[in-house]
Amino acid sequence: MNYRNFHFPLLLSAMASSDLREELDCSICLNIYTDPVMLKCGHNFCLVCIDRVFDTQEGSEGYSCPQCREEFQERPSLHRNIFLRNITQSFLSTPATPEKTGIFCTYCIHSSVPAVKSCLLCEASLCDDHLRVHSKSPEHVLCDPTTTPEKRKCDIHKKVLEYYCTKDSTCICISCSLTGEHQGHQVETLQEASMKKKEKLISSLQKLITKRGKTKERVRSLQEHRERVQGKANGEEKRVTALFRDLRQRLEDLEKKVLGDISRQVECILSPVNDLIQQLELKIDELSTKMPHLEELCAMKDPLTVLQESDTSDLCDTEDEDDKDRKRHDKLLHDGGDLDVTWTTHMISTGLSDIMTGVIGGIYIQKAVDILLDEDTANNCVCISYDKKTASRSGNYLDRPDTVERFSNCQVLGSRSFSSGRHYWEVDVHRSNNWRIGMCYIGMDRDGDDSLIGCNDVSWGLDRRGKNYTAIHDSDETELSDNIPGNKVRVYLDYEAGQISFYMCEPSRHLHTFTATFTKPLYAVLGVWHSYISISGREM
Repeated sequence: MNYRNFHFPLLLSAMASSDLREELDCSICLNIYTDPVMLKCGHNFCLVCIDRVFDTQEGSEGYSCPQCREEFQERPSLHRNIFLRNITQSFLSTPATPEKTGIFCTYCIHSSVPAVKSCLLCEASLCDDHLRVHSKSPEHVLCDPTTTPEKRKCDIHKKVLEYYCTKDSTCICISCSLTGEHQGHQVETLQEASMKKKEKLISSLQKLITKRGKTKERVRSLQEHRERVQGKANGEEKRVTALFRDLRQRLEDLEKKVLGDISRQVECILSPVNDLIQQLELKIDELSTKMPHLEELCAMKDPLTVLQESDTSDLCDTEDEDDKDRKRHDKLLHDGGDLDVTWTTHMISTGLSDIMTGVIGGIYIQKAVDILLDEDTANNCVCISYDKKTASRSGNYLDRPDTVERFSNCQVLGSRSFSSGRHYWEVDVHRSNNWRIGMCYIGMDRDGDDSLIGCNDVSWGLDRRGKNYTAIHDSDETELSDNIPGNKVRVYLDYEAGQISFYMCEPSRHLHTFTATFTKPLYAVLGVWHSYISISGREM
């Protein structure tokens, strides 16, 4: 509170009220400031109080204001607040307006007049008028108005409690200290004992303030952690919901595609069948109309009538027509085709594979431009195919230009770099049992043993020699299971997560994962020691 905006007399008058009285209380001892000093943060304390607080903080990581917890690396210098000291002194010298304590003067029997003091000897409360005529002798001890003056007097000697027995930790009167059970004990005045207890209370209060501050900080950090986790969970729920919504849509699209293909197959197969069925049913009707007449002739007993009947040869189909129908029937039945269940299964399998291939890492991926091999880096014993997708071991030495980019051993780089995101590419290795594949920085050595994939700290590789598989980085080798089945190896890169993983495809099997912090673009790299291997690529 800034008191400089008040006129001083008006300020003192306002200070007499109980609500503004608290503005002059030290937050440590909870009493009116004594020799107030101010810290840099703007908070005021008694000089003695704040000195004690800083003494307790001596040797810790720093000093802090007991009120706002602002931290100081060095013990703060204390500046006396002269203006606040003058206010407190003036306040203490200004008569206070009697507070409404609910305690009334014992002697004002005709009206309820608030008491301003209580006499412990008389065990009576006094208003201003009766206080002026009250005895001023020392045995008449005055205190703030109270309804229980007996509690301030010794139960045995009925004298005012003036001392404190440190041995028995109890308040006593003068008789208790001289002739009673506390005789010979160390005693202190109530003021001295109270100050000592306040010192302990101040120390305890400071510890509680410190603990409360630390506890608040823990609560705050836990709340922030809770908010972070909840926010991440909310985002993850939205992502997963969208993911499965997309999956359902893709499955529905695949279902429609497969069912549509089945319908087209059925239409293609059954259309000529339905046509022939319709023609044969017409012929059945035609033959059915001819049969009654023939049956009638067959039933006649008069040979003359049978013989005189006109020629009936036209009632039957010719052999050629019957043979034609039979051939069409046999062709449709045996060569007209059947529903291609294998193709349907292939469509479903391929469709599901495409869908699930797009869910690596929980997000959908799209096909990317396939990785091409950089012939300018290929060793002269490595032949690169025309489409730059296959590397093979050449029986002849290829006389390519000798450049600093070209490997001295049988290796070749991919032409595309990866500096962010998630990607994977596959290598068809079914023609070779001796190879090494992986990823590296562009600055990997191109000559000597250190230029082999995995034999330096800038490349990560998977090696196969016969039936043996090994993961290699910085010449540190990790042996994997032997004789792992599969014709394709997938190399998966999560750049931000710092992971390069190797999988065997068909059947899918995890082989090894390298973890690192990538600082430069990465390139695919192949080493072919026998026959040939082919590369393909996809991206997320």
